[in-house]
Formats: sequence, C-alpha cells, structure tokens
Amino acid sequence: MTEAHTSRRGSPDPDLEEEPEPDPDAAAPAGRGRATRWKVVFVTLLVIGALGAVSWVLLGSRLLVVRHVEVTGTRLATADQVVAAAGIDLGTPMVRLRTGAVRDRVERLREVESAAIERRWPGTVRVVVHEREPVAVFRGAGRYHLLDRHGVTVADEASRPAGLPTLTVASPGPSDQATLAALTVLSGLPERLGGRVTEVEAGGPEAVTLYMKGGQTVVWGAAERAAEKIRLLDAVRRTAAGRAVRTVDISSPEVLKTQ
Repeated sequence: MTEAHTSRRGSPDPDLEEEPEPDPDAAAPAGRGRATRWKVVFVTLLVIGALGAVSWVLLGSRLLVVRHVEVTGTRLATADQVVAAAGIDLGTPMVRLRTGAVRDRVERLREVESAAIERRWPGTVRVVVHEREPVAVFRGAGRYHLLDRHGVTVADEASRPAGLPTLTVASPGPSDQATLAALTVLSGLPERLGGRVTEVEAGGPEAVTLYMKGGQTVVWGAAERAAEKIRLLDAVRRTAAGRAVRTVDISSPEVLKTQ
C-alpha cells in the first residue's frame, strides 16, 4: 500500500503540467522581414522618382536647353559663319546635343583647321575654333589666294596681302607635291629666316628655291634635312660679314656652294 501510494505521488500528473511560455524572439524575424521589404520598396520608389525627375529636367523641361551659342578663335571666318555651319537649334536639350556632329560641320569651313564643342551648363554651347594659318599667297583668276601649310586655300582677296611670300608652282593645291614641298620648307623656317622670304618657288618636290629680301637666292632642294640646311644658312650669314652672297646652294648639305 505504501509503495503504491508513493509511486502515484512521484509521477507527474498530465493535467497539472504548465503550458510553455511564448518565446518573444520567435515572432521577431517575421516582423523584421516585413519591415525590411517595405524599406526596399520605399527606397526603390524613391530612386525611380528621382531618376524620373532628373530625366524630366534633362530631356523634357525647358530648364537645361541650348539658349546661347558662343564662338571663339575666329579671325578669317566670322562668328556668324561658324554659328550657321554648326547648325545648333536653340531649345535643344543640352544632353541631346551631338557635339561630334557639330564639330564635323564646323570643320567643313575652309578657314577652320579644327574645332572643339563645349557644353557650358545650364544653357550655353561654346564653339572653340582653331583656324588655318596662311603661310603663302598665289595669284590666280585675278585674285590672291591665301594658302595654309597643307596647301588649302583659306581665303582669297582682291589685293595682295602684306607679309606673306608668293608661292610659285605649276598647280598649287593640297594634292600637288611641289606645293606641299614648298610650304613644308616655308613653315619650318625660324622667324629670323622666314620673315626674309619674299617668294618660294618649286619646280618639283625636290626643287625648292627661296628668294630673300635683298636679292639673295637660296637653292634649298628637297624639304628633307631642314635642320642641317638652316644651320648652314645661318653660318653663311655670319661668315659673309657684309659681303654680298647672291646665291647659296644648300640642296646637298655635304657640299655648300655660294656665289
């Protein structure tokens, strides 16, 4: 009797077992997950709205459009000529401006050697022009044509411009080898010599002759070895010491000939 009674008292009564307390951490991950998803959705919508606003400002609004076109670097061409060649429509959104196409159009002007197109926010486009530099002049069809170092005619005038030597060749132009040789020699001369040239003549690409102020003739030959020929010509000027040297032949730098 005693043992049976003790056994019943020691065994747990299922009706008297306590229910487990709820774990507060068990529901936390689900709550945090929902909050994180809402944050992601909110940030995504915020980014989309910001991008839409920026796109509208850049492309759809009237805030950032071309309002002014500036031109710098012109001397031979006029600013109006450059603006017309650029073909930029006022009111075009700045970001839609095709600067490469504008540059190509400006560089078609014969006076222009190169151009750069700059956006100046909020509404200005600057066209920076580097013009061709005339180095010689030739007479044709009753006018004087100014040529740059590439043989390109950059301007023509009714009267002879001062300060440019005359070019004498059979067929002046950018594809004529005699023209290119003469202009290469002329462009490579230092100012102390180039400023004394009154005429450059080329019977062919290896037969360039310079006519200087004071009546001196310099037989240059081909355009190559310019540095050696310039040194020889400077030496002749120094050693002449007032003595008239009518002709200097430096076509072959190894053999200097003077008269």
